[in-house]
Amino acid sequence: MKFMGYKRPTGRAGIRNHIAIIPSVFCANTTVARIAAQVEGSVALRHPVGCAQVGYDLEMTARTLKAMGTHPNVAGVLVVGLGCERFKPAELYDSIKASGRPVEMLVIQDEGGSTRTIEDGVRIVRAMVEQARAARRVECDMSELIVALKCGGTDATSGLAANPTLGAMCDRLTALGGSAIISELNELLGTEDLLAARAINEEVAVKIYNAIYEIEEVLRSAIDPRFPSRNHLISPGNFDGGVSSIVEKALGGYHKSGSSPIVDVLQYALPPRLDQHGMFVMNYESHDGEVVTGMVGCGAQLVAFTTGRGNPTGFPIAPVLKVTGNAKTFQKMREHFDFDASPVISREAPFEETGADFLDMVMRVANGEQTASEKFGSDELFCVARRQGPQSVIEERRKRVDSYCPA
Repeated sequence: MKFMGYKRPTGRAGIRNHIAIIPSVFCANTTVARIAAQVEGSVALRHPVGCAQVGYDLEMTARTLKAMGTHPNVAGVLVVGLGCERFKPAELYDSIKASGRPVEMLVIQDEGGSTRTIEDGVRIVRAMVEQARAARRVECDMSELIVALKCGGTDATSGLAANPTLGAMCDRLTALGGSAIISELNELLGTEDLLAARAINEEVAVKIYNAIYEIEEVLRSAIDPRFPSRNHLISPGNFDGGVSSIVEKALGGYHKSGSSPIVDVLQYALPPRLDQHGMFVMNYESHDGEVVTGMVGCGAQLVAFTTGRGNPTGFPIAPVLKVTGNAKTFQKMREHFDFDASPVISREAPFEETGADFLDMVMRVANGEQTASEKFGSDELFCVARRQGPQSVIEERRKRVDSYCPA
């Protein structure tokens, strides 16, 4: 099986051909948004970071913005900086230029203000869009396709129908040479033995234990007895939807990954090697936007997102396919959904059949078919992760993690 995509100089293939306008700092957000509003075919990647950050927190921002600028779904980039930020726009520009794609940079303070920057930005981006439109899709191997797996607004039908549908799709995808990424490790607590048993070797198994136990330490350190109502791991919507505990949520979420071997544990927004293919785990906890941003940063060109309660969000540079196992939710929020997995529950179709049907939809989207979130213009899932804390605290946490892990 093949798909028609856009070949990039990095050796990866995109399924979209966006021109991205990326601010190096939040101060440039409005300028970036006004440029994008005037040029069809461009997307603005607004974010709240880029300054007043230090250490690993700043590194996460730099890593993520570089990953967006060099993503296979991006054909060209305009970097817009302010000029005095902690994350220098020239660093972002240089990393994108090294990837071989077109990139330009504007700095508001050098340009003499936002108005002049917008005028120059519109001219630059229009030229990039014209160049991108001349590109043609070419045949790409399935080994070049990566699908991110996510659930949000979970109810009981997610674990019963929607997530197993994704799992069945992933088993078919990886058997054909493609790849998928699962994350949200705080919602996989207790499934580490199941995941590690599927690791391709002992080294990867230890990485899985390390990742989940580290997330457990992160959660433990965040609990504050002064605010007991703020310490719940699952949301009120999950409770209302019939998910009574983190155990139920974890076991339901685990099914998104199917049953194929786990190849490696990826770090946030760092892609696998070009010769690695199959099922991956990304080391990060759960926040819909932060997790999706990290998996897209790892190279996922498409996001498969299950939700029983309904979720209207999308991502600016990667199509998001919305899947539900709840027939009522599908009918009630039809404009936001792409796939109905509820026949698994009504016994009209087994999840192996819905998984095959969903893979067919994934391939249509990879070939250019728009998702509901793309048609609606949703982009809320772009959210740069934050990681803070003294190095001594991080090191102490890792020591405790090491003591948990099996030999």
